[in-house]
Amino acid sequence: MPDLSWLAPAVDDLMAIVDYISDDNPDAALAVMTEIQDKVGQLSAHPKRGRMGRVEGTRELVVRPNYIVVYAEDATSVMVLRVLHAAQMWP
Repeated sequence: MPDLSWLAPAVDDLMAIVDYISDDNPDAALAVMTEIQDKVGQLSAHPKRGRMGRVEGTRELVVRPNYIVVYAEDATSVMVLRVLHAAQMWP
């Protein structure tokens, strides 16, 4: 089973999302964070779970319609690159 790691920009993205949501609803912020972490945690067992990414060599896991985890995987590791709001995915 591949190792799972979060790169610093992905951690920063997740914390920014949680901070933003918690301004209005701390319970919802915790629920979003937990859901993202849980679904990302499954990637080491199922690294092909996400769709092909928009950037070559990446995959995208849609956690909710508005939250997308961008990651890269190979035989030995899954690296979480970014956690983005869907609005950040389009020009």
